[in-house]
Order: sequence, then C-alpha cells, then structure tokens
Amino acid sequence: MKFSSKSDAETENMDHNSWHAIPLDYGNSEVTRSLRDIPPAHYIFKIERFSLLSQILIDTEEQNYESDIFEASGYKWKLSLYPNGDKEREGEGHISVYLVIVETRNLPLGWEVNVNFKLFVYDQIQDKYMTIQDIDGKVRRFHGMKREWGFAQLLPLSTFNDAANGYLIRDTCVFGAEVFVINYTGRGECLTLGKELDNTHTWKIDNFSSLDGEIHFSDVFTIGNQKWKLWLYPKGDSLEKDKWLSLYLVLDNWNTFPSERKTYSKFSLRIRNQYNDQHVEFTASNCFSASNFAGGVSSFLSLTDLHDASLGFLVNDTLIVQAEVIVTSTVKNFSE
Repeated sequence: MKFSSKSDAETENMDHNSWHAIPLDYGNSEVTRSLRDIPPAHYIFKIERFSLLSQILIDTEEQNYESDIFEASGYKWKLSLYPNGDKEREGEGHISVYLVIVETRNLPLGWEVNVNFKLFVYDQIQDKYMTIQDIDGKVRRFHGMKREWGFAQLLPLSTFNDAANGYLIRDTCVFGAEVFVINYTGRGECLTLGKELDNTHTWKIDNFSSLDGEIHFSDVFTIGNQKWKLWLYPKGDSLEKDKWLSLYLVLDNWNTFPSERKTYSKFSLRIRNQYNDQHVEFTASNCFSASNFAGGVSSFLSLTDLHDASLGFLVNDTLIVQAEVIVTSTVKNFSE
C-alpha cells in the first residue's frame, strides 16, 4: 500500500521518474544515490514507532540500534542504525546506517572479506527504494580492524522526518541491505515499540516481616511477549544494606537471551500506599539485554518509612508491589 500526502490527481499527474525528495547527488561526492522498484534482496529492516525508538535511545544514552543477524554470501551481518545521527563520524543532523560483519571468530587468522554492498530507504509515496552505495561500485574491505562500513550521512533528518517525502509515514520506515548476490533472499525483522494494554503485574507479599534480608523473587509474568520477574531486597542490596528496600524489574530469560538482541522498555515500579494514593514510584527507560538484564533502584524506599505504620506501605504485615511495563519493543522475524 502506498501512503501519499498529495491528492489523487496530483499523484496521477506526477512524473515519478523526474521527482524525488532529495537530489540524488546530495552530499558526499563519493556516494551515489539512485531509485529502483525492486526491494533489497538480502535484508528488510522495518521499524514501527520510529520516533519512540529515537527517544528511548536518547533516554538510555544509547547511540544506535543493531538489527538481528542475517546471512548473505556465506557470511553473517547486521545493520547498525543511528536514528539521531552518528555524531562521532560527522553524521549529526542525519540518519546514519552501517553494515557490520559479525561472528568472525571461526574465520582464519588475518581474514579479509571484500564487499560491494548497497543500503536502502523505502520511499512509501513513490513505492520506490532509494539505493545508497559507494560511487562506481567501490569494494570495501572488512577485516579484524575494520568490521563496519556505511554512511554517516545517509539522509538529512529534516528530509527523513518530513512525511511529505515518503520515508517516514505514520511513524513507520523501512531500511534494507544487499551484500554481493542481489537475488539472494534473506531474513528480516520488524521492530515494534508499542504500549501494552495489559501491562501491570501486582505482587502481594504476605508475612513480610518473616522474609530474611536476602533477595526474593516474584512469579514470572509476561508483558509484551517478554517474560519478566521482580527482584526485591527487603533490607536493601549490597549498596544500601539495612537502609533501603531495593527493587528491580528483571528480564527472566536473560541467561539464554540472544547476545545481539536488546529489548527497549519504559517501565514503572511502585510500592502501593494502602491508605491513600501516595504510592512510591520509580519510572525509567532501559535497554534490556543478556548483559544488562535488570532495571530498578537500590534506594527505592527507606526502611524507616517502610516500617512506619502511619504511612501505609506495610499494613497487616502485607506489602503490595507493582510493575508496569508502559512501552516495550518486540521483534518479529519474517522472510520476504
């Protein structure tokens, strides 16, 4: 389906071969841009709610999102996307995208891979793909000291963000890649960042005073096709021992989570006040992964306030803890 901000009459009368949102000779003279109807042969990378991904990366002080691994021409690759521009390589004010070679440990010592590749951005108005590549089909050499090549100035953000240009329509965009063999069909992914309808888990802890000072786990619960659990330290973790209650949201399957995968989530943790609405709450964004599987705070609620009966957090020796996953990313793999 095409999305167009123009009227049907304007679209019908437009010469699509002579119009484009950005001059094809824009920017670096070493880069060439062209249009074509055929989609990328090796990888499609579709992002829904792109603006939310950009904001989460800012909030979590991450620069880039890395796609799932795909195979082309006998090697493994991924795309590295900088939605807010790669400032370290003069990409500020642009979309930056790179092709990265991965899983190279089994390659022979001194390995080199010579690559002719193209990156793509889908124009949803024209139903065409802008193809970006090094001029004259230049071959890039991937090796142990240089594992990625790409374009810091793929497209200006001002052009990309303007829906009239067709690249970002209804906050959805599509990138792609070809490596060596154009007619090879690879796999792709759709990254979705969405608000969950059923997004709150309540953990009621009876006989709280009987808990020792060590860590305690909630039951596993599912929100956004991802399994979670809560970690609670009744008397504080190692950073706040005997001073604060510590509370964390944890990726349940972190020890088997794919090493290249990240789950971007905005979440709230709270301890409910059982007398009124003056709950203690912590809200944050986090990039959950196998190496960063927990988000929360050591100094969540002081033990003095916790045990003050007049404040209403601990009533009849019962504590009520909640986790709310407001927004989370899900990845769906598909074949084109």
